[in-house]
Amino acid sequence: MSTGKLTTGGQVTIPASVRQRWRTKRVRVEDHGDHVVVRPADDDPIASARGAFAHYPGPTSDEMRARMREEDQEIEDRKLGRFGD
Repeated sequence: MSTGKLTTGGQVTIPASVRQRWRTKRVRVEDHGDHVVVRPADDDPIASARGAFAHYPGPTSDEMRARMREEDQEIEDRKLGRFGD
């Protein structure tokens, strides 16, 4: 177990050996009431989320945007009294 240091400003120093082991510059801090858990966090959470959904069987974001544009156009056409064939 390693011990870090807490400054009067509320910053926590995590020992270099721990930072190097986890290869991260960001951490999540979870307050469990009687203790705190510090976990490595992804440096780029957006990229991680993309990777997690890479094999999702649903439509891509480009396909969803195209559908939304089509739906918006249909709504606009109905408002203006234009009907598609």
